[in-house]
Amino acid sequence: MSATLYETDFFAWTQRQAEHLRLEEFEKIDWNNLLKEVEDMGRSTQRELSNRLIVLLSHLLKWHFQPENRGTSWRATITVQRKDIARLLRKNPSLHPQVDEFVSEVYESALQIAWGQTGLDYITFPVACPYAVAQILDEAFWPEA
Repeated sequence: MSATLYETDFFAWTQRQAEHLRLEEFEKIDWNNLLKEVEDMGRSTQRELSNRLIVLLSHLLKWHFQPENRGTSWRATITVQRKDIARLLRKNPSLHPQVDEFVSEVYESALQIAWGQTGLDYITFPVACPYAVAQILDEAFWPEA
């Protein structure tokens, strides 16, 4: 079995698929791989949201439970993640209703990071996310100890 262009030169494959679409040469489209890639684009956006929420939540936890170490770096990270999440949700509004679910899914990872980076006892942190989604995304919300 010979390797396909999809397997040997992904960039060239994408350009060829775009050209076939542009010229409406639908019979030449590599439909199976094209469908895989379109689905993966959606999953990639979901992964980006999840990863940004992990970073944001871990910093909110550190801010909340280790106030003596608050600094400009933590503030900047929280601010940037909120802005980037807001932009991501503006560009992908169908993800907005899922943010609550994403927070629940990633909270454990954020907790592990906050615990690992602070050196605080694990039981210091709540088992479930202590912040509402509206608070997490609100640029004016800064949790207090």
